[in-house]
Amino acid sequence: QVLLVESGGGSVQAGGSLRLSCVVSGYTYNRYCMGWFRQAPGKEREEVATIDGNGITTRYTDSVKGRFTISKDNAGTILYLQMNSLKPEDTAMYYCAADFPPCGGGTFDYWGQGTQVTVSS
Repeated sequence: QVLLVESGGGSVQAGGSLRLSCVVSGYTYNRYCMGWFRQAPGKEREEVATIDGNGITTRYTDSVKGRFTISKDNAGTILYLQMNSLKPEDTAMYYCAADFPPCGGGTFDYWGQGTQVTVSS
């Protein structure tokens, strides 16, 4: 059983920053494919950023490129999302996801409960 727990969400003004964290536990493995997704009210869930098992290859949706950075800790069990220059349109519930390699398919079997990010103008 792979468990994911997110933290770090909150309310900020436009232009501010937040850092989301996601701790992976329950199964000893350190090369998960991982990603951050978000879902705003009335909208479909969208992929925000993903990172491969080695923590090298990353992918971002166009709307966050240059503002968000996805990374892992050295142990490969904590996922981060550094969010800078936040905009009101970034407001959403943010979810952490993980899966076993191979990475790049865009689908994940394990999900966290989410952390809310609210950006006011």
